[in-house]
Amino acid sequence: MRVLVVEDEPRMAALLKRGLEEEGYAVDVAATGPDGLWHACEFGYDAALLDVMLPGISGIELCQQLRQQRRWVPVLMLTARDAISDRVAGLDVGADDYLVKPFSFDELSARVRALIRRGAVERPTELSAADLRLDPATRRAWRGDAELELSTKEFALLRLFLTHPGQVLSRTRILEHVWDYAYDGTSNVVDQYVLYLRRKIDRPFQLRQLETVRGAGYRLREQPVRERGLERSGGRP
Repeated sequence: MRVLVVEDEPRMAALLKRGLEEEGYAVDVAATGPDGLWHACEFGYDAALLDVMLPGISGIELCQQLRQQRRWVPVLMLTARDAISDRVAGLDVGADDYLVKPFSFDELSARVRALIRRGAVERPTELSAADLRLDPATRRAWRGDAELELSTKEFALLRLFLTHPGQVLSRTRILEHVWDYAYDGTSNVVDQYVLYLRRKIDRPFQLRQLETVRGAGYRLREQPVRERGLERSGGRP
């Protein structure tokens, strides 16, 4: 197993390298953000340990660039900053785990083993289907270059559909995930919000991507269909 350590403090880098090598890993060390990015893109690693405060680019920016380049190596962020906002920032750009200094090497080793068991699974920070995109971290969504203004429920509904593109979702399943199992209402609220969402993601662009599957529920197509005259007709929920 090969591990990348990106740490600019020489003593910490040496301790991590020695400890991981004693655990049986092959370890490469980079001292700057750009050097770490080059290593991560050039070589195959089973895990990467990134310090947050790095010369050149930060560990958070490094992780973000890796994910944007569709590099899915499991990432453990290391930092002396323990504020919740710092942890959230790292996780939101695609990091898999977060460890605050000082830490026990036994804990670090266990976290590395867990990351390697998980493997380099694709985990994009944005959800998308064709040119419809959603960023859960910033709570923003776009159709192409046009940003969409969505309510909280519309955003949650779109997120559910983008998590399952091409799949038929029943009204009951939508209720359970976007509202909750204790919601005291009928499935008509699903029809209403699907209509609201369609008016924002499809109709202004003369597209049909969110479709009704009669007797089953709703499906977000992986590719939209061009609908001429959709705005004039008003469409159907």
